[in-house]
Amino acid sequence: MLGLELERIYKDFGSTRAVEPTDLEFREGELTALLGPSGCGKTTLLRMIAGLEAPSGGAIRLGGQEITARPAHKRRFGMVFQSFALFPHLNVQENIVYSLVIAGIPKAEALQKGARLLDLVQLGAFATRRIGELSGGQRQRVAIARALAQEPAVFLLDEPMSALDAKLREDMQVELRLLQQRLGITTIVVTHDQREAMTMADQIVVMSQGRVEQVGAPKAIYDRPQNAFVADFIGKANFFDAVIEGSRLRVGAALIAAGELRFVSGAEVCVALRPESPYLDTAEVEGTQLSATVTFVRDVGPVRDIHLDTEIGPMVVECSRGETGRDFVVGQRTQVTLPAAALHVFPREQRRAA
Repeated sequence: MLGLELERIYKDFGSTRAVEPTDLEFREGELTALLGPSGCGKTTLLRMIAGLEAPSGGAIRLGGQEITARPAHKRRFGMVFQSFALFPHLNVQENIVYSLVIAGIPKAEALQKGARLLDLVQLGAFATRRIGELSGGQRQRVAIARALAQEPAVFLLDEPMSALDAKLREDMQVELRLLQQRLGITTIVVTHDQREAMTMADQIVVMSQGRVEQVGAPKAIYDRPQNAFVADFIGKANFFDAVIEGSRLRVGAALIAAGELRFVSGAEVCVALRPESPYLDTAEVEGTQLSATVTFVRDVGPVRDIHLDTEIGPMVVECSRGETGRDFVVGQRTQVTLPAAALHVFPREQRRAA
C-alpha cells in the first residue's frame, strides 16, 4: 500500500495528444476518481499507470521508486475492467484462485485465500456458481475479489459500474467505498459519472480534452469550481452572461450584487449559480431580488426543481421537501433572491469553450 506519483506524464497517438503533461499525486490509502466526459483521456491515463500503455514522456513513481518502464505484470497492480473479463467456463471460486495457482501458490492455500476473499465481498455462498448464473452486481464483486487476490499495491478500476442499473450502481458505489476504506488500498477509479465520483472519492481529478482541470476533495470542487467547465460538469448550474460594472454584474437590464470580483470594469464574464443556492419568495435573505414566473415544476420526490422565467433569463431553483410549505404552479409570480456569495464568475471565453 504505497502512494503513487505522476510527473509530467503524457501520451501522444501519432499527431494527436490524448493526455497533456500531467502531475498528480495519489496518496496512500485514498480513493481517487478520474472524472470527465468520454474521450477526455482518463482511461488512457489509467492504462499508463497500469503499464498497459507506454507513456510518450514523463515518469511514474510508486513509493518514490520509478516504475515507468516496469511491465504491467511486475507492478503488483490489481485492475477491474469495464467488462469484468471473467472466465465463463470457471465457477466463482475458480475465477478467483486461477491467477494464484498459475503463480505457483499451492492449490490448498489458494482455495483458502479465495474463500476469505469471497467472504470479504459477501459471496461466500456463491463459490460453486457459474459466472452466467450471477447478477451484474455479483459479477462485479467476483472481478473485485479476483483483483484483490494478488494483494495489489494499487487498485485500479475502469468504469466498473457503467453496466449496472441505476439502483444497483448506487448500492455498489457505497459497498466498494466501504471495502476500500476497510482494506486501506490506494485506489484509482475512472468514471464519467460525477455522482459516483462525489460518493466514493477522497480526491477527484476532473479532466477535459486530455488535461486536468481541477484536483481536490469532492466538496471543495463542488463549492469552489476553478473554471466554467468544472462548474458545469460537477453538479448542475445556471449560467448567465454578464458585464462587470464596478463591484456588480450587469445581466441585461439588471444589476446584481456579487462577492469579491477579480475582473476590471467592462470585462465580459459568465456567471454560474447552483440551483440550490437561490431563495424563493422570501425577503429575509440578503442578495439581489428578481421577479420571476414559474414555467415548469419537476417533482422528483425529495426535491422539486422550479423552472423560472426571470428578468435575466431562464433559471432553475431546487427546493428540498419541507424547505418551504408553498406549492408552486405554472404561471405563478414569485421573487427569487440571489446571494452574492453563491455567484461563481469566470471569463466568458471559458463558457464558450466548455
